[in-house]
Amino acid sequence: MADISSPTNSRVKHIKKLLADRRYRKRENEFVIEGTRWIDEIVHSQTKLSIWLATEQWLEENPQLAAQLEQQTGRPLTIEPAILKSIADTDNPSGVLAVTPMPSPAWPENPDFVLMLDQIRDPGNLGTLIRSALAAGAQGIVLGNGCVDRFNPKVVRSSMGALLRLPIQQTSWAGGEKLWGRCQVYLADAAGDTAYTKVDWNRPSAIMIGGEANGAGAEARAVSDALISIPMAQASESLNAGVAGSIILFEALRQRTES
Repeated sequence: MADISSPTNSRVKHIKKLLADRRYRKRENEFVIEGTRWIDEIVHSQTKLSIWLATEQWLEENPQLAAQLEQQTGRPLTIEPAILKSIADTDNPSGVLAVTPMPSPAWPENPDFVLMLDQIRDPGNLGTLIRSALAAGAQGIVLGNGCVDRFNPKVVRSSMGALLRLPIQQTSWAGGEKLWGRCQVYLADAAGDTAYTKVDWNRPSAIMIGGEANGAGAEARAVSDALISIPMAQASESLNAGVAGSIILFEALRQRTES
C-alpha cells in the first residue's frame, strides 16, 4: 500500500496550500516542483528537497534517477496516482512531485548584464524570461512592481532549473539602484527610436521589459536611461513580453560572445 492514499493526509494539504497561496509559500519558504525534468534538474544541482512524492509506476520507470535522488535527499513517500493527480498543477502529472526550499543565489558584485522586469503578470511570460535570461548569460533579474510571484506553479514549470541558478531580487524601483549599479538601463518600448541591434551590449547594460498590457509603469520609466524598440513589419502585432525580452537578451549574448 502507498504511503499516501488519502486526500486528507497532512502532506497533501501542505502541498495544496503551497501551490495555491503565495503568502503561505513565503511564510514556509518552500515551493512545489513537478515532473521528471525538474527532478533531473534537482539531481544535477544537488538541491536538497523537503519531501518528495512518487507513484510506484514512476519509481519503476525511473530507477536510476530515483536512486540518485534518494541518495541525495532521502527516500520518497509513495503516493496513489489518483491522489497525486488531485494535487498536481498539471493536467497529466508524470508521477513525481516535490517540495523544496526557495533558492537564494547571491547577487553578483558589480554586475554588467542584468534583466529588469516591471508589471509582468503572466506566469508563462515570467517563466520564459527567467529561462532566457539564464541561457543568454544575464547575471541576475530584478523584479519590480506588479510582477507575478516567481514561485507561482506556472512560473516554476516554464522556468525550469533557471529558477534555482539565477539570482533574482524583488525591489521597488526607487532606491533599488544598487542592484543594477553602473548598468545603462534600456527600456524596451514601441516608441523607442533606437533599434535593439544598435545598442552596444558589451557595455554594462540592463534590459528592462514592461508589462503585457500597458508596458512599464512610471516608476520603472524614471530609472531607465534610454528607450529601445524591436523593428517589425507594419502589419505585425506587438510581441508579448516573453518573446520581446528573449529577442533582446539573445542579441546581447551574440554581441558579448562575438566581440
